[in-house]
Amino acid sequence: MSNEIEIGRGKRGREAYSLDDVAVVPSRRTRGPEDISVGWQIDAYHFQSPIVAAPMDSVMSPATAIRLGELGGLGVLDLEGVWTRYDDPAPLLEEIAALPQSEATPRLQEIYQAPVKPELITERLEEIRAAGVTVAGALSPQRTQALWRTVVDAGVDLFVIRGTTVSAEHVSSDAEPLNLKRFIYELDVPVIVGGAATHTAALHLMRTGAAGILVGFGGGAAHTTRITLGIHAPMATAIADVAGARRD
Repeated sequence: MSNEIEIGRGKRGREAYSLDDVAVVPSRRTRGPEDISVGWQIDAYHFQSPIVAAPMDSVMSPATAIRLGELGGLGVLDLEGVWTRYDDPAPLLEEIAALPQSEATPRLQEIYQAPVKPELITERLEEIRAAGVTVAGALSPQRTQALWRTVVDAGVDLFVIRGTTVSAEHVSSDAEPLNLKRFIYELDVPVIVGGAATHTAALHLMRTGAAGILVGFGGGAAHTTRITLGIHAPMATAIADVAGARRD
């Protein structure tokens, strides 16, 4: 899915592709919809629909996670979002939706200054569990050390550790970094980690014992990573690279 190209002054880069650059070409044989299954499984959990909803406040609430679970998909709740910072975030979400673009960023910064409340993590996850669907919640690597016990005690089925980029090894002079391999080994709950966008990074994450890898970062229309950090993962290339790591 990628080729090396000259980019000047003795430097080389990789030509990469987004999903818009790739087309699915039908073969000579087709199958009836009744003969096709799009179900999938991760660890002991089976899903009828191949949809994992991103842990973003803009798309996922406890009620939405429940409804998606009832429809056969997997909703992942952001455990550092407004649903775990405020008892009733609905008015804030309505306010955010109505903000002009020039005012959105400073107002969002104000809203997300409120602390994450462990009791709200418990309450939101228990609400999803009570509905009888698979419970999944996401934390960033930076907050996993402090909040993982609350998440596990609340009865999460799938623990998602999600960041802009997540690596198997992280170096920091400010604090002891999360040791993914040791953390996953000691945890009784299946862990999904990401994002990763290369063969090597994905292979390292797989070797930590993670049950699943999230592919890509920075590519969505509502994602600021590409703009603020200059990091972008062309998804078609990333998927091909990670699929190659899975075969290894």
